Amino acid sequence: MEAFWSNNYVYIAAYCSVALLCTVIFLAVFELVTKYRNWDEIKKGNVAVALATGGKIFGIANIFRHSIMEHDSLMDMIYWGIFGFVLLVAGYFIFEFLTPGFKIDEEIQRDNRAVGLIALIISVGLSYIIGAGISSIS
Repeated sequence: MEAFWSNNYVYIAAYCSVALLCTVIFLAVFELVTKYRNWDEIKKGNVAVALATGGKIFGIANIFRHSIMEHDSLMDMIYWGIFGFVLLVAGYFIFEFLTPGFKIDEEIQRDNRAVGLIALIISVGLSYIIGAGISSIS
């Protein structure tokens, strides 16, 4: 069994599968904290939601990239990925708090592409900062 788990293909498939599963779960959490339904809005052609959702997906993937690169065990990778995701969600709420003149969710739901683009950039940028923090801990 040790030979099975030490096989590079199995190792990569395991990490990729877990990261993909976590991404699906994390997107479901984001679905709960936003006022709109991501996939319904994307199906309608809402580009702002697509931009914001794409930023979230990229952000989550980037966090897991750093987590995979810096930690040797699957459990450590999951732990740091979850921790990074919590920070990403916190960043989302801070973004909402720092824009008292309008509601981010409402603007994105109305297909305000400028807000969707900023949401994408914040998710991606924050994921780089979170990833750097994860990388510095190893």
